[in-house]
Amino acid sequence: MLEKSKNKIRKHSELLDALENQSREFSTRTVIFHHFIGELLGLNPTDHKCLDVIIRTKSPMTASQLAEETGLSTGAITGVVDRLEKAGYVSRKRDPNDRRQIYVDPLIDKAMVKMSPIFEPIRQSSRNLYSKYTDDELELILDFIINCNKMTQEMTFNLKSRRAAK
Repeated sequence: MLEKSKNKIRKHSELLDALENQSREFSTRTVIFHHFIGELLGLNPTDHKCLDVIIRTKSPMTASQLAEETGLSTGAITGVVDRLEKAGYVSRKRDPNDRRQIYVDPLIDKAMVKMSPIFEPIRQSSRNLYSKYTDDELELILDFIINCNKMTQEMTFNLKSRRAAK
């Protein structure tokens, strides 16, 4: 019985190591993948992912909101918005009630002309991958991804706080 317990502990430890290694691999491949997508869109990876945040928000957002959501400084966001505007993916609009407030408005139709040919095959490949799993397994995978996103967001906030404390 003791041997079986040791094997289970060893297997658990090996699974944790494998998950850590594969998570690092996934992260690296994702960063590189989005680098190439950014190139196809005429954007750097940060600008591309900020555009994704703006589009997924489904409503205009302020630069401060984008900075808060991404963890980037407002100065960095100003550069991002400048480049996205120059590339034709967003426009700046003043709030009619408070002229000091400027919103970043995604130009969805224009963005989709360039983005759809890139993202539709990705969407289809993802759906094909997901279809290999049962609904219960998909619930578990979804829970894992939600928790990974929360963890990464918290860690980003902590790193940003450490940077600000220096």
